[in-house]
Amino acid sequence: MKNQHTSNVSAKRLNYVVGEERLLRDVITETEVIPLLRGAVRAGARAAALADAEGTTLWSHAAPTDGGEAASLGLRGPAILLEGEPVGSILVKGERGREEFLKGIAVMLTAAVNLLVGSNLKRMLTTEIHTTVVNQSYEELLETNRKLTASEARYRELAESLEIKVEERTAELKKALARLLQQEKLASVGQLAAGIAHEINNPMGFVTSNIRTMQKYAGRFVEMLQFARDLFPVAGGGAGGERFAEKWRQLKLDMVLADVDELVSQSLGGAERVKKIVADLKGFSHIDDLGETVADLNAEIDRTLAVLVHEIPAGTEIAREYGSIPGLSCRAGELCQVFLNIIMNACQARSEGLRLTIRTALEGDAIAITITDNGPGILPELLDRVFEPFFTTKPVGQGMGMGLAVAHEVVTAHGGTVEAGSTPEGGASFVVRLPVTGG
Repeated sequence: MKNQHTSNVSAKRLNYVVGEERLLRDVITETEVIPLLRGAVRAGARAAALADAEGTTLWSHAAPTDGGEAASLGLRGPAILLEGEPVGSILVKGERGREEFLKGIAVMLTAAVNLLVGSNLKRMLTTEIHTTVVNQSYEELLETNRKLTASEARYRELAESLEIKVEERTAELKKALARLLQQEKLASVGQLAAGIAHEINNPMGFVTSNIRTMQKYAGRFVEMLQFARDLFPVAGGGAGGERFAEKWRQLKLDMVLADVDELVSQSLGGAERVKKIVADLKGFSHIDDLGETVADLNAEIDRTLAVLVHEIPAGTEIAREYGSIPGLSCRAGELCQVFLNIIMNACQARSEGLRLTIRTALEGDAIAITITDNGPGILPELLDRVFEPFFTTKPVGQGMGMGLAVAHEVVTAHGGTVEAGSTPEGGASFVVRLPVTGG
């Protein structure tokens, strides 16, 4: 009877584990969920919450400087599953216009919570089964052990499969996020460049035209002054000639006549420089290009350096060692972003005495762009991580760690490779290789 009673109790406990309805709060805890919600807010969301199947918020976290409901958009992620049944969902809030970014965050959080649910449920099941087995008879123990082994194998296979899927999905989402951020940045730069070009080029056209007209008028004034001077020579010109000469000296017209051409030329040069800066910025973004175009990478690097002129530390020595390379069919605006991100890393690594060397060469069927600096370099243990999304060695608030991740994604999308290393002198080195297709 005692054994029979124990067997009945065991059966009840096992039925409770497998068939009893459980709530989401029974399987995961606040200490497990809150760090995930905080991570979403740090990544750029305004708020993130986990709700149960009825929509009741279980846990939430919001940024301290929330912009308010009027400027916010809430997106709900896929269902969170417990033994195949929906038991809750993730809600992410953020700025309007960033739907794809918020959707990616929601999907990533959902995958993480599902992984926690599966792992915790497995642990709870295993713990209760093992506790029950201790009280069973030897014969029941052998049978239960066989069933447990089969069940554990199934759960292990399920957990491994789920982990693999989560890792794959997480990697895809990181790449998609990096791509989205890069596209948003290029679009913003392009729109800004187009607006600047429109607002500056029109008035600069009037300025340039008027200066050129003034240059012609000034030439006529100079000619008239010279003519008047010839009419009133100092020698033999009488009182009128002496008065003319005295006034000439008082007004310092010799210096004015010598300086007027240079002043006008400098003004024209300044106006042309303004137009070139606007053209470089607009060219850098390639907002007018549709799809791929054939680009001269040497010129694209020069254009990038021109855009970065105010970001490069004073006194920086830049060595351009350009080789003879063919035009490359590519999305030139994206490659400009690659060059910009790598050069910006060098500028931020050393604020004084920076020496930047940029080499281009044709190596076999690929164009190689090598960018090196004399900064502190990259620690060997970090070389495998520099291209990871959100990885940064900078203090909190001084970078998202997306620059090199975006560069890697863009180069890979072009069928190329990008490698990070250190120079013998201790600085950082980045080598971008892009295959030449179609000549």
